[in-house]
Amino acid sequence: MIEDNHTHHDREAKKTILSNIETYGCHLALIEPDNYLPGFVYTIGLHKKFNHPEIICFGLHNEIMGAILNHARDLIKQGASFEPGKPYGGFLKGYDIQFLEVEKEFYADYVGYAGWFYDNSFDFPLLQIVWPDKQHNFPWDKAFNPDWKFRQPLLDRNTDFKFYEERNLGVYTTKQAFEGEPILFVYHNKDGNWQFHTTSEPNTDDAQLVCLEEIIKLDPSINEVYHLQYGWRAWRESSNAEWEYEEES
Repeated sequence: MIEDNHTHHDREAKKTILSNIETYGCHLALIEPDNYLPGFVYTIGLHKKFNHPEIICFGLHNEIMGAILNHARDLIKQGASFEPGKPYGGFLKGYDIQFLEVEKEFYADYVGYAGWFYDNSFDFPLLQIVWPDKQHNFPWDKAFNPDWKFRQPLLDRNTDFKFYEERNLGVYTTKQAFEGEPILFVYHNKDGNWQFHTTSEPNTDDAQLVCLEEIIKLDPSINEVYHLQYGWRAWRESSNAEWEYEEES
């Protein structure tokens, strides 16, 4: 049987994960940024090897995130343990970082290969490293640099709302969505606007501008397309079907 590219990549990735955990104490899984969401790196193996939570970090250069997580691994090997809500130095020159305890609802979205490693389950703890802006403000501080908002989601909160934008962001839909028809088509325009429709050819006379949060309250399963890139669309056959994705021509 001929092995397709995805299956081959998956098999080779799993071999590399096991080898790195045996050799270095953990594997670093890298997810590259796309035109919308930031890249991130997470560990696999810290919990099994050292009984310490796995760690994830978003939004910095790959080399910096790799260095941060390798430094954390080295300290953990020496007996260190990191806890949420405390400042830690030595990871970023001149800046403290903090850790957050990641909610389980986010695991499947971000740490899939770790789930595979832990017997196809997410029964392990996970911490997120959070870094400040150049004025030492953290994302939860009012003075945090707004231009950096998208660079690191905070995975200890907002499990009911997985989109990176504000809850009150204005998005486009039609009245049929609020009359009981399921949302089956989602568009993330190149200009950043979101559209949520019940049909592939909505009537502009029925258009409505609503808050993104109202769409999620109407149908929480819309959270599944939080990652839709600029210039892409998602669709499904019914409200219970799997989403399909395609870049718009």
